[in-house]
Amino acid sequence: MAPVRAGLDVLADRLPTLLRGRRVGLLCHQASVTGRLAHAADVLRELRGVRLAALFAPEHGLAGAAQDHASIASQREPRTGLRIWSLYGPRLAPTPATLRGIDALVVDLQDVGSRYYTFVWTMALAMQACGRAGIPVVVLDRPNPLGGVDTEGNVADPRFASFVGLFPLAIRHGMTIAELAAYLNQEHALGCDLTVVPMQGWRRAMRWEDTGLPWVAPSPNMPTPDTARVYPGGCLIEGTNLSEGRGTTRPFELLGAPFLDGRRLAEALDRARLPGVAFRPAAFEPAFHKWKGRLCHGVQVHVTDTDRFRPFLTYLAIISEARRQAPRRFAWRRPPYEFERRRWPLDLLCGGAGIRRSIERGVPLGRLEASWQPALARFRRARAPYLLYS
Repeated sequence: MAPVRAGLDVLADRLPTLLRGRRVGLLCHQASVTGRLAHAADVLRELRGVRLAALFAPEHGLAGAAQDHASIASQREPRTGLRIWSLYGPRLAPTPATLRGIDALVVDLQDVGSRYYTFVWTMALAMQACGRAGIPVVVLDRPNPLGGVDTEGNVADPRFASFVGLFPLAIRHGMTIAELAAYLNQEHALGCDLTVVPMQGWRRAMRWEDTGLPWVAPSPNMPTPDTARVYPGGCLIEGTNLSEGRGTTRPFELLGAPFLDGRRLAEALDRARLPGVAFRPAAFEPAFHKWKGRLCHGVQVHVTDTDRFRPFLTYLAIISEARRQAPRRFAWRRPPYEFERRRWPLDLLCGGAGIRRSIERGVPLGRLEASWQPALARFRRARAPYLLYS
């Protein structure tokens, strides 16, 4: 099977005149590369008649080196002197001043298929700003590492909008970033003059390993496609006082705390017979972040059947069991979180308070999962017109 060609490759090889005569801004990061690892900024510079005028960076910065929640300052790109405008910190969207002198904004970001991942929301805010400024946006598509078939989880309540969910989506939405751009632009009236450059050769049932593309970590704690696979559930651990494995070599796969009993936790989770997953008692010492330098006990999550694995349900089960086993030591993380200073972080991640309250009341997970199915079915119907691939 021929490797997939990302939108950046398609732009360079098949649509080289799309941006001709324009001064272009580029919203990108370190994973914005061709199949041969040429960076998008270099690709655009080589297009005839295109002037790369400015760079815009999402969370973690242009180089992807900053850790989660670290505010990024605007700066100059050392090699070219181009201005890099940060869109994660005091400013989350381009301003009229930062868009001055730009005729089009190109977006090339590698998403990981989970509502919480902030790159989609950076794109959405940039589309809104460009719509107000009358600047067209071109989104270069990239694969969803989780594929484009399966969806999972609740659809966020708009009243809980935040930078981990500005508009209602399912937790695992099953869309590519360009499909999301078209969906958000139409369904939520972003007002953007949008052009999408689709991929070549991608199919909805593909996992990342099927694409033939190199994996470049889109953020510091997303080192492999395996991380992306668990992330729709693993990110929920951020809403607790458990370590989500940051500061280890297996973030979001390892989780625990000094007060947990890993073997007891693993045995209880195995008894739950969650599909497509097994749990191994694990001990680890984070080099940074929660419980830095402390020996944590917990589990490593091993995906045994990708097609059956339900990450959101799995990690809700982990949180529920950890809370049951250590009721005096387990705690919900307190605000602030992702620029929100009032609401519980878990409520922001879940897009509502209902899931946290259900866990506190001991609602069975099966009943909780059933509760979000009607909204999930409506979301699947709503997204259908925007799906670009078979």
